[in-house]
Amino acid sequence: MGRASSRGAKLERNGILLPVREDELTSWCRRHVGSEPAEVLFRLRSISTVFGDGRDVVVKARPAEGRAAACVAAQEWLAGRGFPCARPITPVVAVGALDVHAEEFRPGGEMLRGDSPEVAVRYAEVFAWLMSELAGLVVPRPLPNPRWVRWDHGDPGLWPVIPFLDERDQTVVPDHVVETAVRARRRLLAADLPCVLGHGDFEAQNLRWRGGGIWAVHDWDSLTWQPEAALAGAASGTFASAGPPTLPPIQSSEAFLDAYQRIRQRPFTVEEREVAWAASLWPAAHNARWEALHGDPPVCGAALRAQAAERLRRAGA
Repeated sequence: MGRASSRGAKLERNGILLPVREDELTSWCRRHVGSEPAEVLFRLRSISTVFGDGRDVVVKARPAEGRAAACVAAQEWLAGRGFPCARPITPVVAVGALDVHAEEFRPGGEMLRGDSPEVAVRYAEVFAWLMSELAGLVVPRPLPNPRWVRWDHGDPGLWPVIPFLDERDQTVVPDHVVETAVRARRRLLAADLPCVLGHGDFEAQNLRWRGGGIWAVHDWDSLTWQPEAALAGAASGTFASAGPPTLPPIQSSEAFLDAYQRIRQRPFTVEEREVAWAASLWPAAHNARWEALHGDPPVCGAALRAQAAERLRRAGA
């Protein structure tokens, strides 16, 4: 976790550094929290910057996109129902071009690493709990969805428009990544399933465990509006990512999905099972494209190459 003074801090969005006005942020903190921000605690997937105020409170700032209020409402709902996540202290308020709110600081715990079926079941238990609690919540739809689960975009072409990626040389993206994304997206868009709220970035790095149980689920800016089966499928393909994104073995995704349905007491239909498998591929394809465009080692790309055919078969794609 990087630490730096909040003075002159920058907020990164889509590869572009945006200034965080210290005077605006400080004024907001004095008015709503009663103290000034002390330091930048961490940055999450280029979505938000989190400032500590020297107590057990953090202030989260992210570009205003119309999603933040719904994300914070869901977080507050879950915390109030005993789900392990930081409890918001203030509502979302516009500060210049940013949406800002304060919440409890919930540090500690450890990542649960591994991609075995046994580990998959433990993650599925948390995801099923999370989805069960969100089922009773009504908030404005948090759209657009995060880019790694935005297969439903209306932009031209295969991928959602992401300028800092689109300006790079697309010919370096392997053909198997593009083909997988095309087929998975086609299956997802052909589905006729209702959308629900869920966590769209359910990775090991966003969860912390303590004493054998779940301690905290972070990154509620990744609240997503997609079919339940698609959300579970995406989570079954991302839960093992504790560092560079990867794709767990097929049998582990299968164990995740089986456990999820059992715990929710909600067997998927044939269509939902296919959608779940298709959704397990889209974040992996997004991450494999990212790797290629940045010249990173093809961690996700290699796993996708090895597994895509079978996952696509299960997706009916």
